[in-house]
Amino acid sequence: MTEKSSNMVWVDHEPGDPLPETDTDWAAVDALTDEEIHAAALADPDAQPIPLGTDEELAKLGLHRMVNVKKLRERLGLTQEAFAATYRIPVGTLRDWEQRRKNPDAPARAYLTVIARNPEAVAEMLRQAA
Repeated sequence: MTEKSSNMVWVDHEPGDPLPETDTDWAAVDALTDEEIHAAALADPDAQPIPLGTDEELAKLGLHRMVNVKKLRERLGLTQEAFAATYRIPVGTLRDWEQRRKNPDAPARAYLTVIARNPEAVAEMLRQAA
């Protein structure tokens, strides 16, 4: 460990290195119940939960609700290829979203929200437009 300031310690650690020694009582940590962990998290001002609220309330905080694309596709019973074809989304883009390599931009989030709310109507409109 290398101390860089009076109140912060930096640890140079590479994957596969043994874990550094700490004063943490891991047996006590492992013995915590879910309720105790939840109470401790709520007591930490830096670990407050994301509030559940309306889209407008979240937007005021700079947060946006996102559709879980993989769960949406699985709920619809479609393969990646079928979902991509049905909703005219490039399959590579769909895979990037599902694997969280990339996040949908604002128009794509809006489109996914519409698909999630009424997938049959969106698919039908796209079929008619073809």
